[in-house]
Amino acid sequence: MADKQPAIKARPTFTLEGHSFVGDKRTTPIRGDLADIKLAGLLFAPHYAVPMIRSCILPSAMMHERADGDSTGISELIYGEDFAVLDVSGKWAWGYTVHDDYLGYVDLDALGERPVATHVVTSRSATLLAAPDAKANTLARLHMGAKLVCGEADESGEFLSCDDGYIFRDHVAAVGQVEDDPAALAEKLIGTPYLWGGRSGHAIDCSGLVQLVYGIKGIYLPRDTDLQQDVVGTQLADGEPLRRNDLVYFPGHVGIMQDADTIIHATAHHMQLVAEPLSDVVARNQPEDGGLAITARRRLL
Repeated sequence: MADKQPAIKARPTFTLEGHSFVGDKRTTPIRGDLADIKLAGLLFAPHYAVPMIRSCILPSAMMHERADGDSTGISELIYGEDFAVLDVSGKWAWGYTVHDDYLGYVDLDALGERPVATHVVTSRSATLLAAPDAKANTLARLHMGAKLVCGEADESGEFLSCDDGYIFRDHVAAVGQVEDDPAALAEKLIGTPYLWGGRSGHAIDCSGLVQLVYGIKGIYLPRDTDLQQDVVGTQLADGEPLRRNDLVYFPGHVGIMQDADTIIHATAHHMQLVAEPLSDVVARNQPEDGGLAITARRRLL
């Protein structure tokens, strides 16, 4: 009779337990070595950091995808906007813009501490002057969307004291009291050069335009077109006419309607911000496979 063979024990199965990456890499503050403290317990990182809030102290500052000024510009900070710093390496701060959680690297020299803003620039650009006089020296040229701390008007009532200088009163509005609608703000920017990652009167891209003009009205939208088109406002029913301030989305592109037939958008086709017939834009963006040129029509107002 053959010897009885010992029973073979099944090998134990090992599994890794932890939190997988969930979220968009553009807006989830985590990288290989570090994460925002708010992700502790949700996503694993070797270290967690409490963000240090700083504000843009230059007229504008590009955000880059890497700590390298020659890397692609992915967005732009405007004077007075807040940036949550998670790490500093050399001259670069890594973190995200507070208004949209968009991650990137910003030159550390562009950031500083500032009080909470009271006013916002609503003209295409505005000059910060050394005195309440149109002939005074210019301290800075600020772009639409810049946020300032303003005090009393001068004796003439034409200038406000702002950020150690003076600004023409008609070029700013109190935060939360901007009378222009988003389309009116966009109209002021017609002719602004196109720049991938831009979102100011200096230079701008399509989603940057939409984010800027709605943000001035207190409606904060995601940074990129694909992040916006499924979440902002409400989707218009098929056949419902467009109206002023509606947003129209194409693959990788967006514009704001000036009226039922005309769209305002920043486009690489013209290399500037233009107003043109929506039908022309649809014709240029018609997919070769016969699909729809327009991917979404959204209404916020």
